[in-house]
Amino acid sequence: MLTIRLKRTGTTKRPFYRLIISEKARDTQGTYLEALGTFNPHDKVTGLKADVERIKYWIGKGAQTSSTIHNLLVKAGVIVGDKKRVVHISKVHATKLDTKKKAAQAKAEKAAAPAPAPEVAPEATPESAPEVAPETTPAE
Repeated sequence: MLTIRLKRTGTTKRPFYRLIISEKARDTQGTYLEALGTFNPHDKVTGLKADVERIKYWIGKGAQTSSTIHNLLVKAGVIVGDKKRVVHISKVHATKLDTKKKAAQAKAEKAAAPAPAPEVAPEATPESAPEVAPETTPAE
């Protein structure tokens, strides 16, 4: 399978990358089929210089892009789509994050819910009070 990815060049602490297409199983420092452009991470404005026609050609032939290249091409407007998530989260860490997220949501819901009002016994009103017959005293 062919992959478009970055090949690091440049000096220590001053990286500079080439966009290359090569077999996925091959080392990036080894031979590659074609150089498709360059990427300078220190130049934020014109850092990506890519041969757009050749990139679209290789993607049309079935070549895949690495996550970083995909995100760079989306940002530059070469391809359309959402950015890929680059960070890998293990299943164990993902379950811990889910439990923390659920606990935080439950806490937020509990804090947002109004406290129940204390129940007050209804006051007796003359209309609702039962009628009591007046006491009669024996006439003497």
